[in-house]
Amino acid sequence: MSAVMGTAGHIDHGKTSLVRALTGIDCDRLEEEKRRGITIELGFAHWRLPDGSELGIVDVPGHEKFVRNMVAGASGIDFVLLVVAADEGVMPQTREHLEICSLLGIRYGLVALTKIDMVDADLRRLAEEDVRAELSGTFLEKAPILPVSAVTGEGLGDLAQAIASLAAGLAPHRRTDLFRLPVDRVFTLKGHGTVVTGTQLSGVLKVGEALEVFPSGRQTRARTLQQHGRQAETTVPGSRVAINLYGLEVDDVHRGDVLARPETLFPADRWLLRVSCLASSPRPLRHRGEIHFHHGARETAARLHFFDRDRLAPGETALAEIRLAEPLVAVFGDRCVIRGLSPLRTLAGGVVLNPLGVPFRRRELTPDLAQRLLALPESDAATRLREQTLLAGMRGVTGASLSVLTNLDARQREKALQPLLGKTIVCFDRERQGLVALEPLRELEESCLNQVEAAHRREPLRPSLPRGVAAEGWSEGLSPKLAHAVLERLLRAGRLVAEGDGVRLATHAVALNASQSDIRARLLEIYKTAGLTPPSLREAEEQLDMAASADSRQLGDVFKMLLSEGELVKLREGLYAASGAVEDLKTRIRAWFADHDNLDPAALRDISGGLSRKYLIAYLEYFDRERFTLRVGDVRRLRG
Repeated sequence: MSAVMGTAGHIDHGKTSLVRALTGIDCDRLEEEKRRGITIELGFAHWRLPDGSELGIVDVPGHEKFVRNMVAGASGIDFVLLVVAADEGVMPQTREHLEICSLLGIRYGLVALTKIDMVDADLRRLAEEDVRAELSGTFLEKAPILPVSAVTGEGLGDLAQAIASLAAGLAPHRRTDLFRLPVDRVFTLKGHGTVVTGTQLSGVLKVGEALEVFPSGRQTRARTLQQHGRQAETTVPGSRVAINLYGLEVDDVHRGDVLARPETLFPADRWLLRVSCLASSPRPLRHRGEIHFHHGARETAARLHFFDRDRLAPGETALAEIRLAEPLVAVFGDRCVIRGLSPLRTLAGGVVLNPLGVPFRRRELTPDLAQRLLALPESDAATRLREQTLLAGMRGVTGASLSVLTNLDARQREKALQPLLGKTIVCFDRERQGLVALEPLRELEESCLNQVEAAHRREPLRPSLPRGVAAEGWSEGLSPKLAHAVLERLLRAGRLVAEGDGVRLATHAVALNASQSDIRARLLEIYKTAGLTPPSLREAEEQLDMAASADSRQLGDVFKMLLSEGELVKLREGLYAASGAVEDLKTRIRAWFADHDNLDPAALRDISGGLSRKYLIAYLEYFDRERFTLRVGDVRRLRG
């Protein structure tokens, strides 16, 4: 694993000079930066440590106008080098950069007290005391403060040793099997095409692998790779990586885009966040208030929507929905920064809880659910998986979406899932690792039973329903495999019964009253008597003398019942026949094929005893549909 160090601090406190003194690399690459003597854009360097590992370095601008660039660079770092000039001490951007690092979840770092060649011993001591007091209560309160001069070289050796020691001691983190690279720089290289750089957050990438640019969805491949400035066949998490992209122009990719494997991230314009307002914030965050939102290397306009309050006071934490100006991608646990519009100042930070869209409304957030969600970032793998699956509700989740919703790799998810399967979570799709929580699954089962019960009430004489009819309404928007799983669970539990190709309630049975029984017997007799030349429905109704009777309303129900029972078969729309007559004709056709290869309409007329063309064509097409015969040109052959 590699580590990435980022600089932070006020403008003109010597961040870039210090990086150049340590690595020999000048991070100010723009002509304007060299002319004005200030860092405007992100700068990058790399440094081989004594143990042979590589340290990536992100040099950020210190001017308040370029804080957005600072946030873009700080989002992928493992630890920070806070730079404070001895001749000026702690300044406004020193404090804001420190707050931003804290909001981004950075927990390690050290302090470089620069420009010690410009002050005497007393001022140096006072500067150190000032810095130590300012760091009290922050994640750097116990960090070493190392006096150094990039001009004379004093203290550089001690600083280099301290940086190497901290980098070596960091435990790998943010390392799942989901490859992600937020793009912080895009440029074109003569003879190579479009190149992007960024800090690889997780996963492993190999030359030639397919990639997708999120959120635009553009497809590409990794033509060549560089890791810490050197050619590589494979890149690892925590590295500064450059990727030469195949088939994309420089305008097809922008800072803030994310590179990942296709269909592994899911753009959404509404995320669920845990938001913490800084204690130093000059004002509270307002419900529906407009903000500048920073995530990864992306900055965008957004609005905050709180669920249980109209404002979030300094020092408070609450759940919120962030409504983005454009769909973006994120992963559970990602950190983000919230800045006010005017004045431009850092106000709060957030942790992403669900980047796939908020699955509940404001009024549905109970105090219990709020507490469980707020505790998710610190929860174990099993709790995270259970809560996210439950939060997904009736839609369920897949392995790909769970990777985003839990930030766990496949092995971690599988280990956490095993004790939960069958108890609180059910797998409905092994191929895509489709999961649904037991509670919403039971709601789906009840909805299915209600649908079947309502259909039985509408058509009491129908013995069973096609499965598609049983799934109407409640399965809309669901995975077909989840809808199938609901039906299968109800069948296994005996609450539904399979009957032919359909299903029915276990308690449902067709019961005819006297009038319906009479209609059934008379209608069936009409069709059996007609044999191969059955009447139309209107003719059958006239024979029953029901055209003006109240019983005519029941004729349709009885007719459907005879079809479902198999007593009648549908030859074509409006033409039906007794199943016994049709089976007798099939027997005669089989006997014909014992001595003949083909069957044509004339032969069928002879076999059937002189049927008219109206019936001949209907029977021939019916037998084709039933796969009893096969049409070849103008003749039929017996299948099989």
